[in-house]
Amino acid sequence: MRKIGPYGVETLPQVLVDAPATPPGCRGTLVERARLHWRRADGGDPAALAEEFLAAHGVALHDLARPAPHGARVCGAALYLSAAAGAQLAGAPTTTPEPAPTLPDLAVVVYHHGPTRSARPPAATPWWLGPWTESWTPEQHAAAVDAVRAAIGRGDVYQTNLVGHAAARYTGDPLPALRRLGALPGARYGGVLTGDNWAIGCASPETLIEVRDGTLTTRPIKGTRPATAAGRAELLDSAKERAEHIMIVDLERNDLARIARTGTVTVDDLFAVRRWCDLWQAESTVRAAAADGLGLADLLRATCPGGSVTGAPKLAALRQVAALEPVGRGASMGALGWVAPDHVDLGLTIRTAAADGEKLHTWAGGGITWDSDARAEVAEAAAKTTPIRATLAGR
Repeated sequence: MRKIGPYGVETLPQVLVDAPATPPGCRGTLVERARLHWRRADGGDPAALAEEFLAAHGVALHDLARPAPHGARVCGAALYLSAAAGAQLAGAPTTTPEPAPTLPDLAVVVYHHGPTRSARPPAATPWWLGPWTESWTPEQHAAAVDAVRAAIGRGDVYQTNLVGHAAARYTGDPLPALRRLGALPGARYGGVLTGDNWAIGCASPETLIEVRDGTLTTRPIKGTRPATAAGRAELLDSAKERAEHIMIVDLERNDLARIARTGTVTVDDLFAVRRWCDLWQAESTVRAAAADGLGLADLLRATCPGGSVTGAPKLAALRQVAALEPVGRGASMGALGWVAPDHVDLGLTIRTAAADGEKLHTWAGGGITWDSDARAEVAEAAAKTTPIRATLAGR
């Protein structure tokens, strides 16, 4: 674990803070106060470490049922938790090698308000992005889909989400490319978080967990079609997509019930079709009242990793993920957003890319059920990653 002081102007350019879910009125006025980086090799409980570190720096999140007013010391903090850290919290295997090992598994960056300032113009460096190298071939991806279907046939799982990875070498500054990604239409959690030799760009439309005025909200997304009139009709008429979606809604209801006041879990907007870039996606809203004394650590343990990117039952699906996916999920399928004394707003890091010192990394996948067709699942993953790769390349 590393507690790191704020980066100075000698080590990082002065850039506007644009972490996902940063309050709009605060962008451009935030100054980094302190940060924490943690990796799984450091040992310990990342959820507890995050809550303790935040409390030590003026963001006390020990009772989310009774939010505190904003204090004078700090505005809030960006919080990132990797998919592997979430799997560790769930008690699942985390032995798959990570393709971008410079990224931390937990990052907490605390900010306070300072004088308004403009971003320093970056040095003019040509941007070049090389060809993408996939972590598995379409045939290997399809074989993994068939393996999940076989496990469903045996009764091991009901659904498993499979995720593929790709990497491409680059030269130049990756931050403009990652900012373009965060600006994609429909990116409810659009933004960038940076550290020493790493950066994450997010264009996620999906709410992992939001807490406001003591109300817990999650918005699982499951079901995808091209953003055409025919695609929308096909998504609404698909019994397979609807069954897959409702399975995950039930899983999210169960996750919230563990940390909610008894009898308060409700489902709104079941299977509502919304647009992200060139895709229609089905989204539901699950709400509940936070139990008294619910702290940030228990919130993360109950909701990470998100059910829409694991499967059901969650622990059995995560064991399959560890056995079938050739590399780790890195910055994708985790949590990234904003926490403050009066609210929590974390997005699920789908539609996310990461940069290390040499490569850009992307991830994409989908949920596999008994009715899944392997070729269709491979095509769906490609459809999800196409706008991301085009945006990163500057097209």
